[in-house]
Amino acid sequence: MPVNVLFTFIIGSLLGWIVIVITKPPSNLRGLILGCCAAGNLGNMPLIIIPAVCKEKGGPFGDPESCQKYGMGYAALSMAMGSVYIWTYVYNLMRVLSNSPIETQPSIESNYDSCKVPLISSKQEEDNHKVGRWEKVKRRWVSLSEKVNLRTIFAPSTIAAIIALVVGLVTPFRKLIIGNVAPLRVLQDSVTLVGDGAIPATTLIIGGNLLKGMRSSGMKKSSIIGVLVARYIFLPISGVLLVRGAYKLDLITSEPLYQFVLLIQYVVPPAMSLGTITQLFGAGENECSVILLWTYALASISLTVWPTFFMWLVA
Repeated sequence: MPVNVLFTFIIGSLLGWIVIVITKPPSNLRGLILGCCAAGNLGNMPLIIIPAVCKEKGGPFGDPESCQKYGMGYAALSMAMGSVYIWTYVYNLMRVLSNSPIETQPSIESNYDSCKVPLISSKQEEDNHKVGRWEKVKRRWVSLSEKVNLRTIFAPSTIAAIIALVVGLVTPFRKLIIGNVAPLRVLQDSVTLVGDGAIPATTLIIGGNLLKGMRSSGMKKSSIIGVLVARYIFLPISGVLLVRGAYKLDLITSEPLYQFVLLIQYVVPPAMSLGTITQLFGAGENECSVILLWTYALASISLTVWPTFFMWLVA
């Protein structure tokens, strides 16, 4: 599943770049378009869809209780992986593309510098190159660490996802916290209580952010249409080809629910965290609200047609 979530981000990035090449948006909006195509709402959307599908009578996923139990586990893992990828991959991608380079005109001094004759022989330059190679490597690492913001990579959602994975995978920690007879089960009860209110609260936040999309902005209609086509047509098609291809090659299990969750990750609308990222950059906030408004307005159609096809496909 982590590999599948990574594929959704990579394929979405490629589709977003195609949208940028075709629609030619302003340079400060390229990162926004790429992020909207790459990052899907892998949090509250699967947590809402999967329990609703499991409760349907005569569904292809068997017993509703076991379906909901394993389905919520798959959705939680999907949410954790999506949070990690958003704040490590998408954030830095949008940060780099949002900062448009400044073009400079060639000056007389630069032309003069190009005509200078070196005063050091080529052999001495080669020796200096060998000596300073390690220093160049050190400088590159330092510059890379300065460009990557570790505070955003280790955001609260990412830290929570890492802690949850450690507790779920390490047996002593799991027996200490998870279960009705666990010594520290009060921690599980507290987190469950907060988590039950997280989905309604997040839904309200989505509605508040979508209201900003009603305002006018400089977003091209072609860019909005390109994002919709990329997320709701080409990305699901690529997901079907990848998941079914992996199943034919015996790379994934034949469990219908597991395959359904993998396919759902390709049809969700863009992540709401993109609005937070644009607020951090201070650019493209209104345009992001417009894209989110249209993608979530059409999500009801996409999340009806595609899951219906997926249930028929995995049954």
